[in-house]
Formats: sequence, C-alpha cells, structure tokens
Amino acid sequence: MLNFGVGPVMMHQDVLAIGSEQIPYFRTPEFSYLVLENERLLKKLVGAPDSSRVIFLTSSGTGAMEAVVLNTLTSKDRVLVVNGGSFGMRFKKICDIYGIPSTELRLGFFERLTEEHLEPYTDKGFTSLLVNVHETSTGVLYNMRVIREFCKANRLFLVADAISSFLADPFDMKDYGVSVTILSSQKALALPPGMSYVIVDRNAQERISCNPVRSLYFNFKDYLRDGTRGQTPYTPAVSVMIQLNRRLKMIEAKGLPNVIGEVAALADDFRQRVADLPLTMPSQSPSNAMTTLMPISRDAYQIVRLLKDQHGIFVAPNGGELRHRVFRVGHLGAISTRDNVVLAEALRDTILKA
Repeated sequence: MLNFGVGPVMMHQDVLAIGSEQIPYFRTPEFSYLVLENERLLKKLVGAPDSSRVIFLTSSGTGAMEAVVLNTLTSKDRVLVVNGGSFGMRFKKICDIYGIPSTELRLGFFERLTEEHLEPYTDKGFTSLLVNVHETSTGVLYNMRVIREFCKANRLFLVADAISSFLADPFDMKDYGVSVTILSSQKALALPPGMSYVIVDRNAQERISCNPVRSLYFNFKDYLRDGTRGQTPYTPAVSVMIQLNRRLKMIEAKGLPNVIGEVAALADDFRQRVADLPLTMPSQSPSNAMTTLMPISRDAYQIVRLLKDQHGIFVAPNGGELRHRVFRVGHLGAISTRDNVVLAEALRDTILKA
C-alpha cells in the first residue's frame, strides 16, 4: 500500500515502532519533561516569539480551529475570513455558530490571494483575520507576506491554520505577525491523527485570559495553566505525544530548511513525471505539500477509485463541487522519488486506458 493522501500520511518506521509499545502513565516528571521539550521544539520550528506557549489538544484540526475561535474571539470582534475552499468555509461556519460577526473574502477555486483582493477591506473596522495558509481542498498556498502587511496596516489579530503547509513551505510566525498558529499531527509531522498543536503568542494569551469561555474541554485557560508544568488538563494521546517527540528530534537533526527542501523536491519530481499526461494543475500558487490535478477527459473520482482498487495506491479525492473535477496528490510523510515513479506509472495506466 502507498498513501499519497494529504493526511494521514505514510509514517517513518522508527515513529511507527513507538506506536506498538505499551503506553506509559503520564502524570510523571518524565512525561512533563517530554511535553516541555515538545513545546520548545515546536516553537522553534514555527518561528514563534519566546513568550509564546503551545497548547497540546487531543483533537482533530477542525476541533482546534473551533477551539481557537471560541477562546480568542468574541461577539465584539469583526472578523475577516479568507474563503477559497472548504476549509475557509469551515472557519466561517465556526464564527456563525458562536455568533461572532464575520465577513468572507471569497476567492474562486484555485485563485491566489493578492493585495487587490484585500484592499476593499482596508479601514472597514475589522479586528481579526482568519486564514488557512494552504487551502487544502484546492491546493492554493496563500501569500503570507501580503496578509502580514494588510494585518499590520489594519492592526488585525491574525490566526493562521498552517496544518497542511507546516514543514512543506516556509512559515515564520513572528515574521508574518501571526498571533495563533494551528498545527495537526497527521500532515507533514507524519504522526497518527488525533492531536493538534496551537501556538499562541502573548497577544493571544491575553485574549484567552479575558475571554469567559463556556466550555469544559476546550477552555484554553486550563491548558495554559497546566502546560507550565508540562501537563494537560485531560488525558492526552500519550503515545502520539511520545511519537511527536521522536519526530521533532528527527526534524531538528536534519534541519528545517532541508526538510522543506525534500518536500519541495518530491513535489517537483512528481509534477515533472506527470507533465505529459492529459491532466492540468489548476492551482495558481501551489504548495509543496500537494499537487491538485484536473483530468482533461476523465472523471476525477473514478481515477481515485481505480488507483485504490487496481494499484493499491491512495490519493485524496475532493468533495462537493470538485468531487468529479479534481483529485489531490500529497508529498508529505515517508515517501520517496521511487514511490513517485510507481504512482506516475499507475496514473499513466489508469488515465490512458481506453
């Protein structure tokens, strides 16, 4: 089996091995040390300010998105949501559920974000901006420097879901002026799904401390309090935390630029191998994390099914309006150029077959 999905992804063998071990009790000094080490390493990888904190949340990425909105925004905010696909739409739905005033900056599928898109929202009383750095449903990577300048000029609180771009594309929380960064375990970290990591700067921590959240499990005040001693208020996914520690040390040893460079090289290699096939790559500013492909004369979802059933290869289908138009190939996790060869040949067989 080969998994070219965009999460979960193929895992490294030494990380996989940890998952087969017995799970230790976690209310111990040893586990607290591991959690604090994870916090230090994650902050370093995202370029977080020294005063930032990491909230270790046993939840999917969507749960983290909801928890961030719940803990950092209120009905007094006016939120601008970048919506270029299903994940931008998800941020908007969360705001609606909690009665937080929000406006969508709507982009077409596969459309890049420009200064011209943002200009009409200048000096319009917005307080916050929510963005998915990489809109995973379409493969578009947004220009965070353009967003940074807009937020700086308008003094906006910036929340960035970097779940699928982290470790695939450059990201610097401090440089981009991001107050909250959302990560998840099953993308380029190549861990089992089920955990999210929310990095909050001092500004976000102040918002959290002043916000009377009506939630037990998702109250970030408790996570920040217990996090000072390397613990979480409720039972975390203990084995995933241990796997995270191993994975972060692997990344630190290799060097972040090298990790990103490897993902970029895998993406470029794959795109070259399928360049002669009857496929287009519609995303105007693609991430290294994945390649969105639009078959010229075949049903995209049928291709996904045939790759799985006939070749034992998983690629990511799309939903909604894009279900039959595009599919997505991930470049994250423990895959190699040799795996790219296998997938390219399987695509060639599948697409060109009469």
